[in-house]
Amino acid sequence: MSDHTHDHGHGPHSHGPGDPHDHDHAKNDYHHFVPPCGSKMGGATPREHTAQRLSGPRAPILFGTWEKLFQEPFKGMTTDGHVIPDLYHLKPEGAPVAEMMQAVAGLLALLGEEQKKAMWFPVDSQQWRRWQNTELYVEHYGLRLDEVSSTVQEATMNVLHASMSRHGYDLARDVMRLNRFLGDIIGGAAILGEWSYIFCLFGTPHATEPWGWQLFGHHLALNCLVINGQMTLTPAFWGAEPVAADHGPFKGVRLFEDEEREGLALMQSFSKDEQRRAIVAHSMMGGDLPEGRRHFADNLNFGGAYQDNRVVPYEGLRASDISLAQQSALMDIVQRYLMSLPPGPLEARLAEIERHLKDTHFCWIGATGNDNPFYYRIQSPVIFIEFDHHAGVFLTNQEPAKFHVHTIVRTPNGNDFGYDLLRQHYQNAPHHKPGHKD
Repeated sequence: MSDHTHDHGHGPHSHGPGDPHDHDHAKNDYHHFVPPCGSKMGGATPREHTAQRLSGPRAPILFGTWEKLFQEPFKGMTTDGHVIPDLYHLKPEGAPVAEMMQAVAGLLALLGEEQKKAMWFPVDSQQWRRWQNTELYVEHYGLRLDEVSSTVQEATMNVLHASMSRHGYDLARDVMRLNRFLGDIIGGAAILGEWSYIFCLFGTPHATEPWGWQLFGHHLALNCLVINGQMTLTPAFWGAEPVAADHGPFKGVRLFEDEEREGLALMQSFSKDEQRRAIVAHSMMGGDLPEGRRHFADNLNFGGAYQDNRVVPYEGLRASDISLAQQSALMDIVQRYLMSLPPGPLEARLAEIERHLKDTHFCWIGATGNDNPFYYRIQSPVIFIEFDHHAGVFLTNQEPAKFHVHTIVRTPNGNDFGYDLLRQHYQNAPHHKPGHKD
């Protein structure tokens, strides 16, 4: 459930022998932390590996906590436990619904009745909330992509391709490819594979009525809902360990460079006083990090799996206190995380976030040098973004490193999974009102 990325900074660095940066570069080279082949695997198959892990100390605690969180009624992430009303509004935004419907029809045509039954849920199902980003195969539902034909795999990917921008589709596929790269380098490709993911359909594809899809697995979770040309694509989880493939069939795939570089550049653009106000803690482990802030699975992320009702107070710098140029840079970072949306929904979402720019906060944990790992968060009434350099999960580094990254995007105050839009739709649509006859 963790990831790290290579150092980017401001271009290549060259250091002589004995330079103190040499140690940082060693820490940010994943090759130093590859475990003995197969040593991180609990079995030869995904189910065997999962059974072994669930007999250990940590996984049962994690999944037990998640189940308790799942039993809570959905509210949405907030800063104080109270949802801010009237933030989201139903309006067509040009989502590619026709193309999405066609792609789903192509997928369903390939599936048997039992497969459809296993992966198809009502649009208002709480099953949306059961996504998780570990490699553990605990689900007994959904369409598991490494258990179907390549034709079905391709048809499933066509749904993603029709729904998202090309950037979003490529990012999802590259996360899947880097998952296989991780499996290859540690001797666990049967568990950590390119297709170790689950796809679910919610609702009946329709031009104006609500429906959507979900894809999740190790380092990737996407939740896409559409209503009458409007789209939500959160919660979204993207990660990789390591963040780049330097050999093999996926050589050249490299992720999260822009998210890392632009976040660091914004932090480095602040004055000393602004940096002081932005920094929550200088240490990512221990030191001045608040007690309990670090989690064994999520590390510094607040918005991971099952954290639908998490209360996260604002921290750091408020956008109204930084320069216009820095506000623009902040919005550029926000756009970087939303580029998986197709053009119409992307434009609408950015405008929504821009309206709350003065109430947007940026906070930081870690040092601010080009070689240092770090965490940052961008948070407002309508957006919640996290970037975190993680310690090793399958690799053996015990401290955060730049070759393992987790990123999270959520829509706070009740609109993750498009739930607030769904609520409004049921309140307002004539055919959902009592006494209506079709």
